[in-house]
Amino acid sequence: MTPVHWKVVIDAEDPHAQADFWAAALHYESEDNDALIQRLLELGALPREATVEYHARLAFRDLVAVRHPDDPYDKDSGTGLGRRLLFQRVPERKTVKNRLHLDLHPGEGRRAAEVERLTGLGASVLNEVSGPSGAWVVMQDPEGNEFCVH
Repeated sequence: MTPVHWKVVIDAEDPHAQADFWAAALHYESEDNDALIQRLLELGALPREATVEYHARLAFRDLVAVRHPDDPYDKDSGTGLGRRLLFQRVPERKTVKNRLHLDLHPGEGRRAAEVERLTGLGASVLNEVSGPSGAWVVMQDPEGNEFCVH
């Protein structure tokens, strides 16, 4: 059987700012959907108001994805075919603790430097945990989504 292709979808007030944060945090790339959007506009299948300029190219106004730079992607649409995070606009702010979160593993002895780097990108530290099962730092991204750095 073929494994199921998947992506993690994250609700966001500002999907493009979240994509920029997570692309920098994970060393990922923002997907370039400009060619697909241009085709959809030419066909009349997408209204211009459903787009924005993002990094000097057209992007969907309400969603944007980041992908691992080494993973395959569809050259016609710019859509990643591997590890991806998709940020979709929602009208409400985050109000409760995440039920799902990312754990980042920067490598042995690199946690403190990674926490400092992520703080510089706009994340904040919530808690430092140390116990029998290990040590990690609980952080929040710029919109308040929790993640851990091990």
